Amino acid sequence: MLGKRGFVLEDEFGDGGGGESTVRESKRQLTFESAVRHVMTSLSMQEVASNLEPFVRRVVREELERVIELYMHSSSSSRPTLNRYGTSGSRGWRLHFMNKVPDAIFTGNRIKAEDNGAIKIVLFDVSSGMIVKAGSLSSVKVEILVLNGDFGCDAEEDWTETDFDSSVICEREGKRPLITGELHVTLKDGVGEIGDITLTDNSKWTRSGKFRLGARAVRGTCHAERVREARSEAFVVKDQRGESYRKHHPPSLNDEVWRLEKISKDGVFHNRLAGGGIETVRDLLRLFARDPCSLRSLLGNGMSNKKWEAIIRHATSCPLDNKRYVYHNTGQHVGLMFNSVYKVVAATFDGFNFVSVDNLSSYQMSLVEMVKRDAYRNQNNISESFCPMIDAPSTALQLPDVSSEGLSLDGQVSNFQVAHQDTNCQSWLAASFMHTSLLQME
Repeated sequence: MLGKRGFVLEDEFGDGGGGESTVRESKRQLTFESAVRHVMTSLSMQEVASNLEPFVRRVVREELERVIELYMHSSSSSRPTLNRYGTSGSRGWRLHFMNKVPDAIFTGNRIKAEDNGAIKIVLFDVSSGMIVKAGSLSSVKVEILVLNGDFGCDAEEDWTETDFDSSVICEREGKRPLITGELHVTLKDGVGEIGDITLTDNSKWTRSGKFRLGARAVRGTCHAERVREARSEAFVVKDQRGESYRKHHPPSLNDEVWRLEKISKDGVFHNRLAGGGIETVRDLLRLFARDPCSLRSLLGNGMSNKKWEAIIRHATSCPLDNKRYVYHNTGQHVGLMFNSVYKVVAATFDGFNFVSVDNLSSYQMSLVEMVKRDAYRNQNNISESFCPMIDAPSTALQLPDVSSEGLSLDGQVSNFQVAHQDTNCQSWLAASFMHTSLLQME
C-alpha cells in the first residue's frame, strides 16, 4: 500500500538554489523510499521531522483503522461465549475428529482410526478451546456423511453451512448407498465414538480421487445454535479385491514374501526369490542372516539401494516368535543358540550353560563366528529347542546397516539375556547336542 502512495515535493524540499532543473525534479511524483532519501540528503533532522510528520501520521491512522475494523468484525462473528447462544452464522461451537483416518481404506471394511481404534468426535467451544461437557449441546446427535476429498485444504479454514452441504456426495446411480452402518452418534459429555460404518464404493470416480468423512449436528437438535461441521483428512478408498494384494505392516514370519514393500506379487523380484527357494518372510530373513550378499545377488541388478533398504527395513520390522534352535560343533565343543530367523543369540562352551553373545570375550566370539559358519553350511543339523527356560518375549528385529556392500550379521544380534538352565533343561540340552553330534557323524 505504501509503495503506491505518491506526493509532490515542492521547492522547500530543495537546497534553496531554485534552478529550473531543481523545480522540475521537486515537482516529480516520487515513491516513499526515494522521497525519504531526497529529504535525508537535503534537510536537517528537525526539518525532516516537521515535513514527514503529517504524512506518517496519516498512514499510521489509516492502517490502524483498517486493523481495528477487521478485529472487531472477527470478534463479533467468531468468538461467542457459551452463554451467548448465537444467532444464525455463529461460529462458537465446532465438531472435530479427534483421531486420524487411515490414508487408504477398503470397501466393505469397518472404518477405523489410524491407530485401529474407533474414530472419536468431540464438540468444543472455540473461545475457550475446551470440550463442551455441559448443557444441551454436550449431548447433541451427530450424523456421519461422505464429503468430496477436495473440500478445503486448510485445517483452520472456515466454511458456511451451504459450502458443507454442497460437498456431501452420495452413491453413484445404480449403486448401493455410499456409506452404511451406524451413521448417527449421540455425544456424551461432548464426546462420541463412531460405530460400525463401511464404504461400499471406491473413490476413484470423484474429482480428487479421494473422500473425506464429515460430521454435522442433526438438523433440529441444536435449536438456534450454529455448530460448525467436522471434516476428516482426505483418504483413498480402494475396492475390496485390492486388499488381497495389500502389504502387511508389520509383516509376519509366515507371510508370503511379496507382502514386503517393493516386491510385487508375481513380479520380477518375487519370481527371482521364488526361484531361489525364498517363499516367506521367514525364508528371506534367514538368508539375510546367513548371507546378505547372496540375497542381494539373488534379487539382481534391477534392485536399487533404495529398494533394497526398503525391503530389509520392512522385513526386519517383523515380530519374531519364541522359537529357539541349537547347533553343536563336536570338534570345537561349542554350541550355538539361534532365534527363529537363525541369528545367533547365545553360546555354550560346556554343553549346558548358555551365555548371551553380548557377554562373550573376543576369543569366545571368534569361536562363535567359526561355528556359526559351520552351522550355516549344515542347516539340516540345526534342531529346534523345546526347553522352556530359553524362551524370550517376542521382539522385532533391530535394523542393521543395509548398505549395498553387504550386511554384518553381528550388527543385528539382539540383546537376548539367556539365563542358566535348570537341571532338567540341562539334561535336555545335553541330549539335544548328543543327537546333533550323531547327525553330523552320519
